[in-house]
Amino acid sequence: MFATRFATQAKYLRAGVLSAAVSGALLAAPTAQAVDGVVASASVANMYLWRGIDLGHGSAAVSGDLSYHLGGGYAGVWMSSGDNSLGQEYDYYAGYGATMDDFLFDISLWNYNYSDNGIAGKGFGISDDTTGELSEVITTVGWKTIKFSYYDNVAGASGYHYYTLSGSYDKFSALLGRHDFEHGPGGNKDMTHLNLTYAYNENLSFTASKVIDQDCGKNSGSCTGSIDEDLKFVVTYALPIKI
Repeated sequence: MFATRFATQAKYLRAGVLSAAVSGALLAAPTAQAVDGVVASASVANMYLWRGIDLGHGSAAVSGDLSYHLGGGYAGVWMSSGDNSLGQEYDYYAGYGATMDDFLFDISLWNYNYSDNGIAGKGFGISDDTTGELSEVITTVGWKTIKFSYYDNVAGASGYHYYTLSGSYDKFSALLGRHDFEHGPGGNKDMTHLNLTYAYNENLSFTASKVIDQDCGKNSGSCTGSIDEDLKFVVTYALPIKI
């Protein structure tokens, strides 16, 4: 997938992208829906943008989500194509969210799985049937349209953390994300990216994403794990499915 151990291990902890179906560009962790019942959606994008990184090397991605919500609790499955290295991905998740006036809180557990011949045999001691082997807890707190999320891996690729600070106004939104990885000497330990999104309507959105800081600069020959710093443009079309 990536030429470096940093990018490869970080990929395995891909964040939840349920909210991306509307906002586009895989921006933030999901939160509980206001209405109980079954929720489903499908979306297509010109690339699989994951935390500021193009996982498909320019290939398009198709994703779908099916979840059930009740009294603030929710559980579901998310699936996607577009990962050139690990193949099709399907993730299970469950969580709980609540709001009080202008404040919100949400916590969820995600488990990441990959298709046959995807992740197995790539040096991480993880099988293709990855249930329980690659998991993350995502905690989100927010006030009005401002949210902070913390992603903590609880199984697999220990030492990796990811943080986001996001906000929105009208049809515009911004997200600042930071990777924090415990690498050895000479490795890329941190990377920060910025996503800017414009939601044209409820279905169509446009995102510009840029790596704005990392330990390994693109011209650093002595540091391993440099991430592509080219500006990326993502077009996402999402469609809710009535059940």
